[in-house]
Amino acid sequence: MDEVNHGELTLVTRKACFGLPTACPSCLPVYIYLRFARIPFYLSYNLIYPDSDQIPYVECGPFVAYNNDKGGVIDSLKEDGIVDLDSEVHAIPEWISTKAMICSWLADAVMYELWVGSDGTSAHKIYYSDLPWPIGKLLYFKQIRIAKQQLGITKDNADRREEEIYKRATVAYGALSTRLGEQSFFFDNRPTSLDAVFLGHALFTLQALPETSVLRSKLLEHTNLVQYAEKLKMEFIEADSSSPVPPHHSEPSSSAPRRGGPSNWSSKPKSKPKREKTEEEKTFKRRAKYFLGTQLVAVLVFLSLLSGSDDAEVEFDDDDDGLNYND
Repeated sequence: MDEVNHGELTLVTRKACFGLPTACPSCLPVYIYLRFARIPFYLSYNLIYPDSDQIPYVECGPFVAYNNDKGGVIDSLKEDGIVDLDSEVHAIPEWISTKAMICSWLADAVMYELWVGSDGTSAHKIYYSDLPWPIGKLLYFKQIRIAKQQLGITKDNADRREEEIYKRATVAYGALSTRLGEQSFFFDNRPTSLDAVFLGHALFTLQALPETSVLRSKLLEHTNLVQYAEKLKMEFIEADSSSPVPPHHSEPSSSAPRRGGPSNWSSKPKSKPKREKTEEEKTFKRRAKYFLGTQLVAVLVFLSLLSGSDDAEVEFDDDDDGLNYND
């Protein structure tokens, strides 16, 4: 597409931290996929809508691919002919099953560690550190509840589900280590979306999760997977990135005045010709404006309910998603 050739593609992600261009486990694979494709793109950070399921998203002229579109951003990029790294492997049964294992078993393990099996330090830094403390805390507890629902965790089966999640992650790492061997990539000696998804997972696990992480320790048991991640990080992420990381933007990409460069995500800011916003962009911006307001109202209501009960006691209890009311 002409827009791609002229560097008009923009990737909107959550912010950079933990030494990664974006520390969001959903955003990082998309960033890596575009780097694998060696397509010039602008990088923009969105800080004002931390629980949006639309992020990451890609803009390319009139084309917009959101994370919550069917199949996600990478599948949309392939289906719309913008970039497809899987054309020669997508029908191979082993490739399909291997990618499915990464997107299910390992994705579940990351979700568990990020929201349930840790103290929340990593999640706070990635998603909520730019928000007022009460709002960030309430959103964090909300996400814990959502994660438990998606993972099928209840008070009665919490220990069993934890064991199952880590057992599947152990099996997945073993299978991936065997499949990779001494190769540079998993299939056909070249990068595919499978490599982008696993590399994003590996870098997030190694750099964003704490040293006490069970998942991190299981990944470190497989030397070839760790070396694979370090080698590709150096080649596709750290290459030519000696200048400072670009400033974080709190606006959607359509209104962000500065962007990171294509082949060097920390290069000098570039400008784009002003274009008329699409209806989707206008809607997104309106929602972003009202986001903090609605969350503030929720906090005020929450505090007013507490002050209205003289005998109310509030405890933070992990077994009840962080909020437990005892009258």
